[in-house]
Amino acid sequence: MSDQYTVEKPVPVMPTYNRFPVTLTKGLGSYVWDEQEKKYLDFTSGIATCNLGHRPPEVQKAISEQLDKLWHCSNLYHIPSQTALAEKLVAHSCGDQVFFCNSGAEANEAAIKIARRYAQKVKNNDKFEIVTFKQSFHGRTLATLSATGQEKIQEGFSPAMPGFRYLPYNDQAALEDLIAPETCAVMLELVQGEGGVIPADDAWVKELVRQCQEQEVLIIIDEIQTGMGRTGTLFAYEQYDFEPDIITIAKGLGSGFPIGAMIAKEDVAKAFAPGTHGSTFGGNPLATTAGLRTLELLMTPDALTKWNETSAYLWGKLEELAERSDKIKQVRGKGFLIGLEVDCPAIELVTEAREEHQLLILVAGPNVVRILPPLTTTKEEVDQALAILTNIF
Repeated sequence: MSDQYTVEKPVPVMPTYNRFPVTLTKGLGSYVWDEQEKKYLDFTSGIATCNLGHRPPEVQKAISEQLDKLWHCSNLYHIPSQTALAEKLVAHSCGDQVFFCNSGAEANEAAIKIARRYAQKVKNNDKFEIVTFKQSFHGRTLATLSATGQEKIQEGFSPAMPGFRYLPYNDQAALEDLIAPETCAVMLELVQGEGGVIPADDAWVKELVRQCQEQEVLIIIDEIQTGMGRTGTLFAYEQYDFEPDIITIAKGLGSGFPIGAMIAKEDVAKAFAPGTHGSTFGGNPLATTAGLRTLELLMTPDALTKWNETSAYLWGKLEELAERSDKIKQVRGKGFLIGLEVDCPAIELVTEAREEHQLLILVAGPNVVRILPPLTTTKEEVDQALAILTNIF
């Protein structure tokens, strides 16, 4: 009987990724190893996900203990680690209530839904439009790719979901057209990661916030890549002196364990009631245990201060390198979310770093090298990476 279930060859995986020719099998701290035991310095952090490095011992211990208790019970029941994580997220943000899910795209889906429902069911109007920005990235589901201001992400999935309008990012003049009669929310990243590691200008954000608050339009801040300490504060919005109505997070929240969350102010949260939204796996005991221990470590006294000292050291060295190298046109970003705009195809430099020097870095568009070290990176590891980057540039 077992013969009929024998699989003679591996089931193919759909080719939705341009994978590097490397198979990673182990990770610890700032390093990963491939199947030949070749060691790499990982300055990608799983695309800004392993903010505490690979397999942080305290998070691993918490998950291991939870594995001996309960894996899944669904949201029909109260989950202690979910409640504790929600309380901690609320304590360290401007939000009041949390919805848990499994990814950044799901968090942004929840934000889109609650913004529309808030307009229609709490404010009792027919507003539905969400303004986003060109070169933004908000996810790969139908709604979130429709929110994303990049045609290449939407190509082949027409018609896009209606109700989104795109304006130029960091364009003060374009803010004259920010809010239309049907606009219910504005959604943005305070550093566009996939769009080229472009920080939002302070004056531009200030005017955007002024208009939204004046006209009672919700502000959604996508902190999927910028949050969890990546840009130097727990959330990037803290550096812009305002409070968003809705915050979305994922990536660094679970130290690599799949989890996402949408945090909303109390008045906005009223839009969700039993049956209006849900997730089978969202906020499960394992994911929220990982998230809770991760957040506790991120908020350890002086942890961010220490990590910011290391990022400042890295920034200083990169700016010195940029002055010496004709290849680097600009160093930009915030904290440990860094982009190097270069005068050649960025993928060539990423390939050279990986294949010849065992340093893992990424691209963020055709001509931007993206550097995403773990927050826990040491100055010695920074020096190791800089020696390689100096060789390349």
